[in-house]
Amino acid sequence: MEDRYLFKAKRVDNEEWVQGYLYGIWEKRYILWGMTNDVPNMIEVDPTTICQCTGLKDKNGKLIWENDIVNATDVHSVCVDGIVVNVTDYNLMLNLYYADELECVGNIFDNPELLEGE
Repeated sequence: MEDRYLFKAKRVDNEEWVQGYLYGIWEKRYILWGMTNDVPNMIEVDPTTICQCTGLKDKNGKLIWENDIVNATDVHSVCVDGIVVNVTDYNLMLNLYYADELECVGNIFDNPELLEGE
């Protein structure tokens, strides 16, 4: 769970995802990562896309973030905040116990079509 305090968001300048630590000045939000000559590297991000890392990894070892969309197989019991789960034709919240049985397939920003019913 050492990644629990990481954040990711889309850059304002090119809409690419960047991850690091969240920092805010007035109404602007920045992601900070690393240092260059004792100055933190930071980039302004779109605050509507900010996602915090859950600290959990899916079955492929990929970090699971808030607003991620995951597929669940062979999972029956479900209920937790932050993760939308596609199980056949309905959406459920998932119990953290099953995180290693999930597969992250996208997120609500880049893949909204995955939230649509069939």
